[in-house]
Amino acid sequence: MTDNEKKRITVEIYNRTYHVIGTESERHVQLVANLVDQKMNEIHDVNKQLDTASLAVLTAVNTMNDYLKLKEDYATLLGSLRKKEE
Repeated sequence: MTDNEKKRITVEIYNRTYHVIGTESERHVQLVANLVDQKMNEIHDVNKQLDTASLAVLTAVNTMNDYLKLKEDYATLLGSLRKKEE
């Protein structure tokens, strides 16, 4: 199997089984699934009344917020490095 060949990987997120198809390694997909599961459980612990769909949306919003902050930090860091090179 080549690196670009698609694989089917079974993961469990929030007590449900999902089949993920992609080119990433199984280890990577499992890590992502575990992080999503962890975030969903964290949010559920403080919002026990949420249904699964609302919980999933809040998890996506929180995750995208974290991503955008990291992206901004990365851009700032790259800008600082470029200034030092000049």
